[in-house]
Amino acid sequence: MSPSVAVVILNYNGEKYLDQFLPSVLKFSMGNTEIIVADNASTDGSLALLREKFPEVKILALPSNDGYAGGYNKALENLTADYAVLLNSDVEVTADWITPVVRFMEQHPEVAACQPKIKSYHQKDFFEYAGAAGGYIDRYGYPFCRGRIFETVERDNGQYDNPVEIFWASGACLFIRPTFFRECGGFDAGFFAHMEEIDLCWRMKTLGHKIWYVPGSTVYHVGGGTLEKVNPKKTYLNFRNNLRMLKKNMSRSQFRKVIKTRLFLDMVAAVKNLVTLNAGNFNAILKAYRSFLKDAPAEVEKNPTGEQQPLTGMLDGSVVWQYYAKGKKTFSALDTNYFKGNDPANSITVATSGETVT
Repeated sequence: MSPSVAVVILNYNGEKYLDQFLPSVLKFSMGNTEIIVADNASTDGSLALLREKFPEVKILALPSNDGYAGGYNKALENLTADYAVLLNSDVEVTADWITPVVRFMEQHPEVAACQPKIKSYHQKDFFEYAGAAGGYIDRYGYPFCRGRIFETVERDNGQYDNPVEIFWASGACLFIRPTFFRECGGFDAGFFAHMEEIDLCWRMKTLGHKIWYVPGSTVYHVGGGTLEKVNPKKTYLNFRNNLRMLKKNMSRSQFRKVIKTRLFLDMVAAVKNLVTLNAGNFNAILKAYRSFLKDAPAEVEKNPTGEQQPLTGMLDGSVVWQYYAKGKKTFSALDTNYFKGNDPANSITVATSGETVT
C-alpha cells in the first residue's frame, strides 16, 4: 500500500494565489494525496473561492492568524497521513513532484524532512531565494543555500542536480514526517513567521534525524507572497528569530562566543541601512535586538562539557566573510574545508527509479 500524503497549504488572504496555483497542485498530486487548505482567519474571499471553485479541497478554518508557525502547528496537530507537504500558496508544482521525495523518504527512515529543487516562478531558469537547492548555515547563524547566498541567486545549469544532506529544508515546500514534527514539538510559535523551519530542522538534527534535498522534484515559487523581500517587518522577524534560534540550539559556551561577532556584524548591517537611507530596516534591526533581550528563551545548557557535535550542513566559518571579503558569491565557490559533518561537493547520486542511497 502506498504511503498517504497530505499537502497542507497555509493561507492568509491569499485568494489570488489559491486561484492561480491550486489547479497545478490538484492536477499533479498523486492519487493517495489529500489537499488541505488551513486558513489563518482570512478576511478576503479565500474561503468562498475554495467552496465554490475547489470543493475537493478540505478546508481547515482556524480561528485566528497565528502566523506560519502557529498555523501549521494547529494544522498538523491531528494529521494522520504518513507524510505532510507544507506548501506555500504561491507555489506552482510540476508533474510527479511528490513521488521522488516520498520514495526517497520511504527508503530512508532516518530522514525527517526534505525539500525539492525550488526555482523562481518569474525567472524559471533561476533558483528561488527561499530555499533554492537546499539550506545551510554558518557558525554565526547566517543561513544560505546551494544556489543562493545573500542577494546572489544562481541560474540553474544543473550544477545542483545531486541529492545531498543539508542543514535545513525550506518552508516554501517542506516534506516532513508528522510523527517527527510532533516529536520535536512542532514549530516554535513565538517565531510567528520566518526561520521557524531552520529552527525545527536544527532540533531534528540534534535528535539524530536527517534533512535532505531531493532534486528529482521541482517547484516554482513566486516569493514574497506575504511580505516583500525588502520589508522592515520581515527584517525584524528575521533578525529577532535568528537570535532566538541561536540561543535555543547552541550550548551556552557556543552562544556566548557567537553573539559577540553577531552583534558586530548586525550593527554593521544596521549602519549600512542607515547610510543608504533605509531607516525602516535600521530601526527593525535595533527593534529585533531589543525584543530578543526582553523575551529571550530561557537558557538551557545543552552540553555542559563543551561544544556540541558538528552537524552536517554547518559552515565552520563566516559566510559573510567569504561573500563580502573574499568575493565568493556562489555556493560552489565556498571553501568546503570549513563545512562540518560533510563536504557538500562530495554528494551522493540517487536514481529516481527507486534505487537506494549508499
